[in-house]
Amino acid sequence: MNIDEKEIVARLMAVEKKLDEARRNNRIDHYNKPPLVHEKQLAFHKCPKRNRWVFGGNRSGKTECGAVETVWLARGIHPYRPNKPTEGWVVSLTREVQRDVAQAKILSYLKREWIADVVMVSGKSSNPAGGVIDYILVKNVFGSLSRIGFKSCESGREKFQGTSLDYVWFDEEPPEDVYDECRMRVFDRKGDLFGTMTPLKGMTFVYDKIYLSEDPEVWCEFMEWADNPYLDAGEIESLTSVLSADVLESRRYGRFIKNSGLVYPEFDENVHVIDPFPLPREWQDAMSIDPGLNNPLSCHWYAVDGDGNVFVVAEHYRAGKDVDWHAAEITAKCRELGWKTDRYGRYSAYIDPAANQRTLSGLRSVSELFSERGIAVNPHVNKDLYSGISTVKSYLKGETAPKLYIFRCCVNLIRELKTYSWGSGDNPVKKDDHCLDELRYYLMTKPSPTHAPTVMTELQRDKERLAKAALGLRRRYGR
Repeated sequence: MNIDEKEIVARLMAVEKKLDEARRNNRIDHYNKPPLVHEKQLAFHKCPKRNRWVFGGNRSGKTECGAVETVWLARGIHPYRPNKPTEGWVVSLTREVQRDVAQAKILSYLKREWIADVVMVSGKSSNPAGGVIDYILVKNVFGSLSRIGFKSCESGREKFQGTSLDYVWFDEEPPEDVYDECRMRVFDRKGDLFGTMTPLKGMTFVYDKIYLSEDPEVWCEFMEWADNPYLDAGEIESLTSVLSADVLESRRYGRFIKNSGLVYPEFDENVHVIDPFPLPREWQDAMSIDPGLNNPLSCHWYAVDGDGNVFVVAEHYRAGKDVDWHAAEITAKCRELGWKTDRYGRYSAYIDPAANQRTLSGLRSVSELFSERGIAVNPHVNKDLYSGISTVKSYLKGETAPKLYIFRCCVNLIRELKTYSWGSGDNPVKKDDHCLDELRYYLMTKPSPTHAPTVMTELQRDKERLAKAALGLRRRYGR
C-alpha cells in the first residue's frame, strides 16, 4: 500500500489542529509547562548558543520551537535568555508558506492585547491571519515596542540586505545566499540565528555548513514523531508501516538522506556523543592509531567499563607531521589524561599493520619508530573491512542500548561517522576515514569488560559511582 506524502502531512496536521483548538486560550503561558512542551523543545530554548537548528519530521513540534522563541524574544519574556526590546525576521520559503505556517503559528501565540500594529503586504490588518503580513509591532514588557518582520526567500538575497537585527528564524531551509546574508544582519548585535526544518533536499549546504560544523556556537537537534506527545501512537504506527525507509528518514526522523547511503545510519549524535566525565582508571584500555604523513594521523584513547561499554575519550588528529612530532604529542596527551603504562613504562596502542613496512628511504618501520619513542604499538589487528563495519554497527546499536560512546572532544571521529558513505558497488567511499579505520582496528580486538580491583579506595568508589550515574543519565535523557 502506498500513501501520498501530502496525505501524511494532512493526517498529522489534523491531529495538531485538535490540539490547537484545545489550548487556543493563553497558549504562550502554558507552552513552557510539560506536557505541552516536550523535552527536545526545551533543550532548544535552553541552549545558550547563537546558531541553533532543529531538524525534524513533519509535525514533530519543530515549528512550535521557532514560533515560541520569536514571541518570547519580541515580548521580552524569554525564560532562558537575557531580555530586551528586539527586532527580528521570520524567513519563509514563499509568501503563501509564510501565511499558512510561520505567520499562523506566531499569531496563535500572540495575545491580541500584545499587538500594537500590523502592517500587511496583502489583506486587511483587521484580519491578519487571512492575508500576508509585512511586520508586527509587539508590546514588550519594557513599555516599548518590538518588531517581528516577515521575509520570503523567493524575493531574492538583495531583499535581505541593510538591516541590523537581533535574531532571524528560518522556517524551513533557505537558499545558501539568503542564509549568508542573514548571518551578516545579526553580526553587529551578536544576535541569534535559529532554524526549524525537515531536510527534504538531502545533503545541501545546511548539512555541510551547519550539521557538520565545528563552530562552537552551532547547535543541532533532531526531532521525530515519537517526540511529540500529542501525535497518536496508532497513527504513527499506521504511517510508519506504509512508508519507504527513505521517506521515513526525512518525513518521520528529520534526518538527512543521501542517494548512496550512509555506512553508519545507526550513529545518532544525540545518543552516542556525550560530555566528558571522570573515568575510573581501571577502565583505561589502549590507544588505536591509523598512521599518516601527508594524510592525517589519527589516534584515539579507548576505555571499557565493567559492562563492556566502550568510551572514546580523547583524540589526536594531524596531517603533515613526522613520527617524532606525533609521538611527542601523543605522549603529552597520555600524561595529561593520566593514562596507564605497561610494566616497561610504555603506552600501548594498536596500529595499522602497514606500519610494519620499511620504505626505501627509511631503515626503520613506523612501528619501530613509535616503539623507540615509548609507544608500544601492536600491528596484529584484523583489517577486514566488512566484518569491521559490522562490528562497529553492533556497538552503535547494542542489544538493548548502545555499547559505544564518544566524548564530545573527538570532533574528527564524530564528523567521519556522520559522513562516511557507500560509493559504487559495495565499497565505502575512501575519503575521510582515518578515524574510522583505527576505530575498527580497536573494536575488532573484542575489548573485554574491565574488572574493578578487589579492594577499592573511597575515591575509587566515588569515581565509579559518578561514572555509572553519568552513563545512566545519558541513556535516560539522550543528551
